Amino acid sequence: MDRMTLSPTDLAAKTPEEQLAYFHERRELAVTQPLGSLALTVTQLVDDEQTIWGVPGRWAPLPQGESGLKVIATAADGILVDGALVDGEAVVRGKDDPAPSEVVFGDAVRGAVITQSGGGYALRVWDAHSEGIENFGGIDAFPYDPDWVVTAAWEENPEGTTMGFQHLKDDEDATHSPREEVIPGSIRFTRDGVDYDLVAFKAGRALQIVFADATSGDTTYSVGRFLFVAPNPDGTITLDFNRAILPPCAFSYAFNCPLPPKQNRFGIPVEAGEKNVLAKDGSLLHG
Repeated sequence: MDRMTLSPTDLAAKTPEEQLAYFHERRELAVTQPLGSLALTVTQLVDDEQTIWGVPGRWAPLPQGESGLKVIATAADGILVDGALVDGEAVVRGKDDPAPSEVVFGDAVRGAVITQSGGGYALRVWDAHSEGIENFGGIDAFPYDPDWVVTAAWEENPEGTTMGFQHLKDDEDATHSPREEVIPGSIRFTRDGVDYDLVAFKAGRALQIVFADATSGDTTYSVGRFLFVAPNPDGTITLDFNRAILPPCAFSYAFNCPLPPKQNRFGIPVEAGEKNVLAKDGSLLHG
């Protein structure tokens, strides 16, 4: 694989097909990184003093209102928190803290503490030599199709507009409510005589569209796909479905991905973008 990084100027000089091939290469490189999607092996909620599968130490919640978890370990366990060897107890600050902690379990294994939408904190563990990385063969994708580069209208919502998004594993907890996400605006376009009004939630400086279509569960990943976009200065928004990507849960069962809301479910096939994660033998990695 060519792993040369192109400058924005060099990339702009490429054809759309070449730009997509470069995008695809960078995607495959990203998911196999030590903290990439394929490296994630565990996401475990800690609601009592307990062990975590695959890593040493005992883990426990902190008092209400404090960020992170407590780890209890001996020096022989070899756990480093923010560079210091744990021999007794240590606080592992969560990702919601201005200075989240870094956890090292070994040369290839890292950890971090994340918040859970239903409350509490979970430990995530990445293994640079995970089974997923070792078995990864590539990301299957549709060839470039210029017909799936769509110009849509962008209209901002009143500040504070939110919408509940169900997640893949929410059904495991009958009391779990949909996660409320800020919806900055609406994305509208017409295709083949059908009007679409998509919702996207904020993802850093971008907008994240979670969608499904007639290929979902057939030729593409069953849960759906993601598309990251940003409004244009002229008030439009470009939806290049050739850049549609698989959600993290397509790479690791330790992720809990948002599900496409009703208005983001296309009745037609969107034959553009990524399709499935493949093993080295060409089969589905998580078939």
